[in-house]
Amino acid sequence: MNGALSLLAFIAVALIHGSALATTFYVDDTGDDGNDGLTQETAWATLQHAVDTIGPGDTALVLEGLYVGCRIESSGEAGRPKTLRAAPPGGAVVLEPGPNNQHDSTIEVETFDGVVEHWVIDGFEIVGGDRSGVDVRVTRDITVQRCHVHSSGRTGIFTAFSDDVVVQYNESELNGEHGVYISNSGDFPVVRGNLLHDNFAAGVHMNGDRTITPGDGLISFATVEANVIWENGVGGASAINCDGVSDSVIRNNLLYNNHASGLSLYAIDGSEGSSRNEVYNNIIVMAEDSRWVVNIPQSPDGISNPRCNKIVGNVLYTPRLNRGSILIYPGGAEDPCFKSDYNVVVDRFSRDNGDTIISLASWRRATGQDRHSFLATPGMLFVDLASDDWQMH
Repeated sequence: MNGALSLLAFIAVALIHGSALATTFYVDDTGDDGNDGLTQETAWATLQHAVDTIGPGDTALVLEGLYVGCRIESSGEAGRPKTLRAAPPGGAVVLEPGPNNQHDSTIEVETFDGVVEHWVIDGFEIVGGDRSGVDVRVTRDITVQRCHVHSSGRTGIFTAFSDDVVVQYNESELNGEHGVYISNSGDFPVVRGNLLHDNFAAGVHMNGDRTITPGDGLISFATVEANVIWENGVGGASAINCDGVSDSVIRNNLLYNNHASGLSLYAIDGSEGSSRNEVYNNIIVMAEDSRWVVNIPQSPDGISNPRCNKIVGNVLYTPRLNRGSILIYPGGAEDPCFKSDYNVVVDRFSRDNGDTIISLASWRRATGQDRHSFLATPGMLFVDLASDDWQMH
């Protein structure tokens, strides 16, 4: 009995100690960095002071107002991240890079002395960074969520050499390059539940960058799921663009009215062609001026071709009559570890990098793929596309 009481006392002390270490501080654009930050009446004034001051487990709650950005160089702890949060979501508007920033991006996470770990950036409207809205480099366990990032000179949300990064439930639009860009040999990124639209290039671009060290030149073990991606690519690049992306899952995304390709698995800068990926349960309906729905081209000399990808259970539709559902390089569809089946498709495929187009029946005979796939139009599948109602009949 005494042992049980001692254990309960230990747990109570641990809970009290833990709660004492987790403090909410306040930031207000009418505040003062000389304040203690512990109440709304004694709030700090700047994001930079907040991120430089809070400790592991703490939250800097940023009230409605207009702010300059910041550079995050410290770390939280595993299970006790530092959090920079707008309250209410979207009420704090970040208009330009802060004075400490190094890359002309609005909010930056990076230190030149090591790896920044364990942060949550939550709920901001981020407008018009010369480079990126959120710029995350050489990090581990960073989450960017519920932000509205728009009108950046290049990319809305950018990461480089970052493992276990989570980009979720954001809206990224009207950026000069990509909506979300995962780059430079990052492992286990998650891109989930975002609205990515009207970006000049890709909705999501992932690039292993074999020529930039350190790293293996691959984005590995990514999860890209439940995103809605539309009206991207007037400057080229796919709605989901994968250059050297391997052993990853792309599922349950809605891609529509994109103007280049829908999904591309390839290598130009990656150290291998995007391989061993699982592409499941996506709806990809292309614009009239688009390229191929799924694009798996031959890699340049010295880089292996994409292999062993699985394209299963997707809607792969394009209205363009000289493009089709799947393009793959010569021999790629006959590879025993490549699989495409149970898809809704159009009657156009290519097994020679797009040089010739063949029917679904010819594709089946030549490759053995898509035995259970069938032809249909979006009007046959969905309730009301004129109102962007993507419920299926």
